[in-house]
Amino acid sequence: MSLMRNMNRALTSATGLQVRRAPKEQPAPPAKKTPVKRPAPEYRCTDDPATDRLLRRPVFIMSPVRSGSTLLRMLLDAHTRLHAPHELHIRRLEVDYGSKLSRRAMDALDLSRGDLEHLLWDRVLHRELTRSGKDFVVEKTPSNAFVYQRIRDCWPDARFVFLLRHPVSIAQSWHEGDPEKRTYDEACADALRYMKAVDNARKGITGGHTLRYEEITADPEGRMRALCTFLGVDFEPSMLEYGARDETQVQKGLGDWRDKIRSGSVQAGRELPKDDEIPEVLRPICKAWGYLK
Repeated sequence: MSLMRNMNRALTSATGLQVRRAPKEQPAPPAKKTPVKRPAPEYRCTDDPATDRLLRRPVFIMSPVRSGSTLLRMLLDAHTRLHAPHELHIRRLEVDYGSKLSRRAMDALDLSRGDLEHLLWDRVLHRELTRSGKDFVVEKTPSNAFVYQRIRDCWPDARFVFLLRHPVSIAQSWHEGDPEKRTYDEACADALRYMKAVDNARKGITGGHTLRYEEITADPEGRMRALCTFLGVDFEPSMLEYGARDETQVQKGLGDWRDKIRSGSVQAGRELPKDDEIPEVLRPICKAWGYLK
């Protein structure tokens, strides 16, 4: 090594040129594996909820992302009979067999993988409700709209609330929540997936209750009175001042976490966009939801 350095110095002194070692070749990064999506499991509809389910008459808020579902769950959670925790993402709780024998054993009990997942979902929600000491649980994860059929089949007595908002406001809020992650155009396309899922759920479920974010911010008492009537509970004025929340109660990734929600009361919504501000990709859903003639 010292001989090589001396030779380099001599060459540099004589010619002004420097000799540098060629950089070592870096190994190529391993190729990213595309995650394999498991097919949706088979399951049977619950014929006897008294045997298969602990939970009774759960409430599911079907809404797109950034549609005001966290505000709605705060208002409902302030009711003495309703427990509305943060987003629980139960549809991502999956069950698998550890061995062929365990599968045979469950088959003998007439329990498929989907049935086992439903038992797990039910137990998680029932545990959360029991800990709260209240009567009914409210679950508001937006992605539930993609599996509304499973939720309906899992809990035949479930009640569904459909929360809508102007699609442009949804897309704007979705973009502003993480502007480095998604452009406005990407936010429009991504949020539209949720809007279509909610629209399919509205068409596929009868007897639900629909309300709009703009109605909640304009007339919170009137909208909450109507929703309480649908849910079979008395309206409580204390719902409208649900109280300030800290970081342990409002977490990014499990619902809205920003200042409006932390304030503890209903805040005015953003100004609605004009018709000529609606991107072409959102115009059909705006018409379907009555935001565009």
